[in-house]
Amino acid sequence: MKLIKHLKRCIAASAVALAAISMSPGTAMAQSDPTGPSTKVVGGTRATQGEFPFMVRLSMGCGGALYTKDIVLTAAHCVDGSGPNTSITATAGNVDLQSTSAIKVKSTRVLQAPGYNGTGKDWALIKLAKPIDLPTLKIATTSAYDNGTFDIAGWGANREGGSQQRYLLKAKVPFIDDATCKASGGSYGGLIAAEELCAGVRQGGVDTCQGDSGGPMFRKDNAGAWIQVGIVSWGEGCARAGKPGVYTQVSHFATAIQTAAGQLR
Repeated sequence: MKLIKHLKRCIAASAVALAAISMSPGTAMAQSDPTGPSTKVVGGTRATQGEFPFMVRLSMGCGGALYTKDIVLTAAHCVDGSGPNTSITATAGNVDLQSTSAIKVKSTRVLQAPGYNGTGKDWALIKLAKPIDLPTLKIATTSAYDNGTFDIAGWGANREGGSQQRYLLKAKVPFIDDATCKASGGSYGGLIAAEELCAGVRQGGVDTCQGDSGGPMFRKDNAGAWIQVGIVSWGEGCARAGKPGVYTQVSHFATAIQTAAGQLR
């Protein structure tokens, strides 16, 4: 498979974003034994019910987070432009995607980042037909939290080229500075430092993966509350040594996201 500059991590119809390219220790729709080990995802462990209540699974094969109770923040490459859209189903409220208690709500409209052309600006908002009564995930408005150790979670593949997961998985990844990330070679030489963050375990083994695109990378703020600092965007393979995950830098786009959300009200 020919590698493109940005190896996206969604499993949507775009085959170019699939095979060897993805991120996030997701969980997926694989028929795994709920009583069995939960470490089959790339370095992940099973999240407990209610641990990350803002997490959303989108029907096109991406992740997302509740920005408001009726708006999901995801990746631009997960959607096909802006405008009315009733084809997306958001699933939330349960770590088990097959649970009868999971909440499912259709989309009404999509707003893709203005100027998105496949490079950078990898964010989008999805307006829901009705509010989901769950906690939301606030976004970072300054770069103060764009460092340290981050949390990632999702329902994506448990290995490079693997199947999607049924149960939500979680993991932690450390920040990697821009210079080190660019030095990873290949597509990383084109990193847009002002718009993207890198994170990952240098020896590999922990990462996001295909199907985790659009999901949040987050951490605790100084008050102990969860705050979103990144959006799963791209990477070369899953959990490869020296090949970190690349995330949209939310703080850089905070004002634009807030403005766009206002247009969806």
